[in-house]
Amino acid sequence: MTSTQPEAQTQSETQSDAKPEAQSDAPSDTRPNSEPGPTLAPPHLRRLVLTGFMGAGKSTIGRLLAARLNWSFLDLDAHLEARTGATIPQLFERHGEAHFRRLESSALASALGRDRTVLALGGGTPEELTNRLLLEQTPATFTIFLDAPFPTLFDRCMLQDLGDPALARPVLRDPTAAQLRFQKRHPLYRRLANLTIDTAEQAPEQTVEAILKAGL
Repeated sequence: MTSTQPEAQTQSETQSDAKPEAQSDAPSDTRPNSEPGPTLAPPHLRRLVLTGFMGAGKSTIGRLLAARLNWSFLDLDAHLEARTGATIPQLFERHGEAHFRRLESSALASALGRDRTVLALGGGTPEELTNRLLLEQTPATFTIFLDAPFPTLFDRCMLQDLGDPALARPVLRDPTAAQLRFQKRHPLYRRLANLTIDTAEQAPEQTVEAILKAGL
């Protein structure tokens, strides 16, 4: 595992009014059943954002991380579907990608208005400049890039799709095109991230521990 240290953040204007949940009656290390107990989030942060290509584990890791922090978890794609009453494939089919991306930006702005939330982005969310500006300019927001080589991510997606054909991703039908998409997005993920975690050789629980140990 490799990780970069988080960028220095000067969020003094948010430190005074951020209110982490009191943990006085909860163990800080482990519960009696040996499961990890709640972890206190840094007081200057109100939301953590997970970014990365499909197969990075954003939703799985996001739920685990939110549980450790006693925060809420929100998947941006699910949030968008709830707001529009349509699935992501339906939105693409009915309106095209340009209109979908505008809807996605609106959903992202809404999601970033929530406090004490771990937010998992769609794989293509950082491609839009509007979305990158929203993430960079929203105070008390910390972005984590879950990184792994494309072959690792592709294999993970194939295994998931075999387990549940309903999850099959049309974009992966052409591996060469999918890899080109990955190569286009990868520098955007890195540029946007305050912290990068290499997940290639880690289970989701190990990635959560690495994030928490980084200190945010």
